[in-house]
Amino acid sequence: MQGVLTGFAVIAVVIGVGYAIGRRGYLGDHGREVLTKLAFHVASPALLFTTLAQTDLSVIFSSRLLVTALSTAAAAGVFVAVGVVRRWGVGRTTIGALCSSYVNSGNLGIPIAVYVLGDASLVAPVLLFQLVGVTPVALTILDLSGNGAKGPLWRRLLTPLRNPIAVGSLAGVAVSAAGVRVPAPVLDPLTLIGGMSVPAVLLAFGISLCGSTMPGRGPDRHPVFLSVALKSVGQPAAAWALATGVFGLHGAQLLDVVVTSALPAAQNLFTYASSYRVGERLARDSILLSTVISVPVLVVVAALLG
Repeated sequence: MQGVLTGFAVIAVVIGVGYAIGRRGYLGDHGREVLTKLAFHVASPALLFTTLAQTDLSVIFSSRLLVTALSTAAAAGVFVAVGVVRRWGVGRTTIGALCSSYVNSGNLGIPIAVYVLGDASLVAPVLLFQLVGVTPVALTILDLSGNGAKGPLWRRLLTPLRNPIAVGSLAGVAVSAAGVRVPAPVLDPLTLIGGMSVPAVLLAFGISLCGSTMPGRGPDRHPVFLSVALKSVGQPAAAWALATGVFGLHGAQLLDVVVTSALPAAQNLFTYASSYRVGERLARDSILLSTVISVPVLVVVAALLG
């Protein structure tokens, strides 16, 4: 269980530092906004490019990836269906669907993959699927549901190519697929810049907690509780059912897909919500609650399947 505890401890400390910064006002009134923009427009695209450019794309062709994709679609689909019925709006429903299914495969998934699953590369298929598949689609929907939907058709069709997160992801995949080796003078600065992404996201998240009410209250409480339930219980349950009943996975492969599906909602979802100014409280509360709940869930999963 060392990997579970280590991963959560690192995240908690950095978020705590962000909260302290917010309380002391060290970054002024716009500190969170600056960190969010830094992560979204500069650091995260650099991180995604350097990560994907050096990744073997053959790892995406596996039954485990199919389990991940289907369980992600199932959890997100349930939230979307409820959001349509309850009329939560396109942007808010999109953020909630992400919080219900988009796992923290980076800064939390990697240490857990190392210490619990024994191989950091096992989280790569999930990372690639989310970055290349889920993120461009979700951000395109957010773009088109806002100011982007008012432009001409050609501009709307090119929406994915104007989003820095999508551009960084797709460029990294293109470089890896072409077998191009990025020279060190180009890769090293991008790696250095990309290293700011996770700390900036976590610090901004911590700052956002200053003066906030308890999670799960207010007008977003129903979307929050639904997304947390789907993320913490629904998605890993769906992954287990698909892995055992459809794909016949067992042993280490079964543990892999269920553990990765049980990871909490990713912190960068708060960056997306903040950048588009929609569902910010929903994202913040969902991430916080799913992160807390995922600790016992991951312990139980590892104990039963490990």
